[in-house]
Amino acid sequence: MYERKRCVLVADDEERILRALRDLLSANGYFVRTARTGRETLELAFRHRDEIDLLLLDVMMPEGDGFSVLQELRGSLPDLPVILLTARDQEPDQLQGFRCGADDYVAKPFSTTVLLARMEAVLRRAGPKAPEILTAGAVTMVPEQRKVEAGGCPLELTRREFGMLYCFLCNQGRVLSREQLLDSVWGYDYSGDEQTVDTHVKNLRLKLGPYAGYLQTAYGVGYKFEAAP
Repeated sequence: MYERKRCVLVADDEERILRALRDLLSANGYFVRTARTGRETLELAFRHRDEIDLLLLDVMMPEGDGFSVLQELRGSLPDLPVILLTARDQEPDQLQGFRCGADDYVAKPFSTTVLLARMEAVLRRAGPKAPEILTAGAVTMVPEQRKVEAGGCPLELTRREFGMLYCFLCNQGRVLSREQLLDSVWGYDYSGDEQTVDTHVKNLRLKLGPYAGYLQTAYGVGYKFEAAP
């Protein structure tokens, strides 16, 4: 039986450390993604939210330090295990990390054996990922299997449409601006026109058919997804 490798996102602005951790984790059976800034960390975490099992997060990074990144992640990805890696090993820094939602805190320089053991402990406490099922009225999504149904009928969605619907289902009843949708679905470095969101919303409504009314326009702001009571 095929067993998916556990995926670790390593975020650090030092190339030497990224390379060393990538080699270490790959040699121990992990699939590794890397980020060098806070902004890139958020982009990858949201883009690959169904794939990443653990985040190793440096505190001192450009474009958003580890504490601010962790706080933002906890709003949308509360169950993502996070271990902070940092040379700031004073008690106030550790307490701040735990207040922000860290699962563990490892001070640099660290023993690779101890790091691997603590990663295994955090992953063990997190347990296996259960298949996520999102529902809103007659619409059901199983993100891990990339399945969407509306009224019991399967929908064929493009990657962007799927990502957009996922954002809406995770934020039911909440208005999402075009900029928020672009950041979450297209990525933080997208430089195209915000009107592409309107085009994808139009296409998504067509595919939702009789349930298109769930996807509502907040004029001058953006869109929200809310099933009729």
